[in-house]
Amino acid sequence: MKPVFHTIPRKPTGHSSRVTDALWPTAVGLTSPRMTLEPLRVEHADEAVTAWSDVSLYQFTGGAPATERQLRARYSRQVVGHSPDGTQGWLNWMLRRHDNGEIIGTVQATVTRTATGRMNAELAWVIATNHQRQHLAGEAAATVIAWLHQVGIDDLTAHIHTDHLASAGVAHHLGLRPTTVIVDGEVEWRSGTRRNH
Repeated sequence: MKPVFHTIPRKPTGHSSRVTDALWPTAVGLTSPRMTLEPLRVEHADEAVTAWSDVSLYQFTGGAPATERQLRARYSRQVVGHSPDGTQGWLNWMLRRHDNGEIIGTVQATVTRTATGRMNAELAWVIATNHQRQHLAGEAAATVIAWLHQVGIDDLTAHIHTDHLASAGVAHHLGLRPTTVIVDGEVEWRSGTRRNH
């Protein structure tokens, strides 16, 4: 699964069209039992640089921890909310724990439209190493999915490395099912599909 901090969109042209902005939902603040899901801001880089510093986070995705400057540049592209050509909507949330106020993860939904105008979303989630194994990814992603349903997005996908059993478990918990499609070592999981044998 490609986490939000590895997804580096192309640089915007410098100004976005109001028409393009109107095509896509805008991330809003959400709350789960243990977390606040904050729409991404450039300023989140101050805290995220520490949360994403463990090299083991990149075991299945490749890459390495980013500097604060790199994260700020990345987030400044992502907060635009859509791709420069307008073919994707970008929804990004930072996860902050209620109990200690710490940024501990992200959830991302990349939204596209079919030829008939139906929206679908590709999901990705990441939890900082010292907060894993607490079912936080599933809790946060389920919160995002409930909101996506409210704005008319029911078709969901996720791409998960074949060896990433923890993320596969999260996807299964969220109601996604693996397909036979494998791209670059990642299985495509979809909502409303049956396991392929």
